[in-house]
Amino acid sequence: MLEYPYNRRDRIISLDPLSQVFSLLHIRTARCTRFEAGGKWAYHFPAKPALKFAAVLRGECWIDFADGARHRLAAGDTFLLANAPGYVLANDDSVSPEDGIALFDWDHSDVASHNGADTAILAGSFAFDMSDARLLLDSLPMFVLIPASSSSSTVLRETLEILDAEIRSTRIGASLVTSRLADILLVQALRSYLDDNGSDSIGWLGALTDPGIGKAINLMHEDVAHPWTVDELAQAVAISRSGFSRRFKSLVGLAPIDYLLHWRMRLARNYLRRDETVSSIAARLGYASESAFGNAFKRIYGRAPRRYWNEQKDE
Repeated sequence: MLEYPYNRRDRIISLDPLSQVFSLLHIRTARCTRFEAGGKWAYHFPAKPALKFAAVLRGECWIDFADGARHRLAAGDTFLLANAPGYVLANDDSVSPEDGIALFDWDHSDVASHNGADTAILAGSFAFDMSDARLLLDSLPMFVLIPASSSSSTVLRETLEILDAEIRSTRIGASLVTSRLADILLVQALRSYLDDNGSDSIGWLGALTDPGIGKAINLMHEDVAHPWTVDELAQAVAISRSGFSRRFKSLVGLAPIDYLLHWRMRLARNYLRRDETVSSIAARLGYASESAFGNAFKRIYGRAPRRYWNEQKDE
């Protein structure tokens, strides 16, 4: 688990906002698998509250969702699934989908094969503390495709080749290497999606790349205890107050100071997880008293900080 580096003023240093969010996610599982198939085939996979990625290394197929959406996939395509809805992977409509989990021995192998290897797909899944992951997951559509034609596909392909070799490797440390490479691949895929789609269509994630709003988010994250105002932030990024407020809410979905409040409380949950005292958390986040911090925490999570975390530990 990543820990924040702090300087003497308790500013988080060296981490950009996306890296900070990743450090809060507390990834519980991260697994990479390889699927190979030949002939005609179709497999269904269940919904899973997680973030998944997959890449077609060879061959072609399609992915179908319950709402009727279908996306064709070819060699070099990479895709993300946010909140991992149920789906079907197939290469022939005449085949009834089989259970892609029960049919293969995933408990004992990260590689599954069916009747050849005309098509090869590499996949990975991540499970987070969902309350921390919302900021990232809610900014992504259910299905994100980075096609082979994307300008970023070369970088993704290089990482995929190394990841594929490690999945099939019996060398020591292979599972550790695959988990680290999966993290890298996920960030590369998110970067590729941002490069291809711009900031206006991707919520908070896209806001990070907006020159003005991204800078404002960075300022708040760099000095989270500072008593930021909308006027101060707008001046810092050289945008009119009204224009700044309007664009911030349009991209992020929250007003600037509401965003700051939610970010502080996400940090507060992390500090509670590390058994820091309520008084030290209040001071670290810029609150003049425990009661002021407690009221802010209760506004977001519905309970006082210590009670909230004790209930979380008991679940």
